Amino acid sequence: MDHRILGKTGLSLPILSFGASSLGQEFRKIDLNEALKSVHTALECGLNFIDTSPFYGRGMSEVLLGQALKGIPRDSYTLCTKLGRYDLSHFDFSAKRVAESVDVSLHRLGTDHLDIVLCHDIEFVPMQQIVDETIPALRKIQKSGKVRFVGISGYPMKAFRYVLDQTDLDCVLSYNQYTLQNTRFADDLLPDLKKRGIGAMNAGPFSARLLTNATLPEWLKEPEEVKAAARQAAQYCASQGVDIAKLAIQFSIANPEITTTIAGSANPANIRKWAEWAAEPIDLELLAEVVSIFAPVKNLGHLEGLPENN
Repeated sequence: MDHRILGKTGLSLPILSFGASSLGQEFRKIDLNEALKSVHTALECGLNFIDTSPFYGRGMSEVLLGQALKGIPRDSYTLCTKLGRYDLSHFDFSAKRVAESVDVSLHRLGTDHLDIVLCHDIEFVPMQQIVDETIPALRKIQKSGKVRFVGISGYPMKAFRYVLDQTDLDCVLSYNQYTLQNTRFADDLLPDLKKRGIGAMNAGPFSARLLTNATLPEWLKEPEEVKAAARQAAQYCASQGVDIAKLAIQFSIANPEITTTIAGSANPANIRKWAEWAAEPIDLELLAEVVSIFAPVKNLGHLEGLPENN
């Protein structure tokens, strides 16, 4: 697995990383043994940057991840978790909760330090608190050695800009905003992140199953015209003997300005398949056709969080 350096942090991350949200049964019921094996498979395949959150499974993802990582040398993987979001509508970005959340995550994950901690889904709260209270609290903990690097995660580009305009960060994580259909992360933020040495991470190359052959979930918020274009693109890829998910992963990892793209599954077979796809060259002719299918709906998305943060 190829690696890239994350901004000024010095962290070397694989271009494709493992997202542990599925370990929290966020998308389907899981088999415990299969879930634990998915972590080991990810490490075997070189996806040795692992992203989780106390929100995923309301703690379940971190707990299972801690079990899966028992006995594995700590220097063989890089670990990212988040704080601030703990349930669908439960957010707490106070300094007191920051300190508590870091300690709870350390305990669940069975480690004495977290490589990256991100403020999770900041667009759901008045974001001035993130600037004035949450980031300073994390910087204080960073000095203790419990946390190495600090950043934010979310969906609307406006939310990232709001925080970046007022404070310095080590890295950011955007999701569903650098895909075959939506490249707002690159269009709106990457040039500034690169100039400032802030690491850029991308999650959701499949855009919540939009760019797969799976049945689209009812909770998918994308506009109907985007869903229709995605079905058309998937069918075209299939007519060429290619799974659109393969093209989706290859497209997302190809941008050299994005250090890593995070994809998650509790199915080890999926992870092995993704690692194989990542090693293969992208079909540029197929990519051009798919990009043309998405052209009429390029960068169309949905609102997430508070209206004023979009």
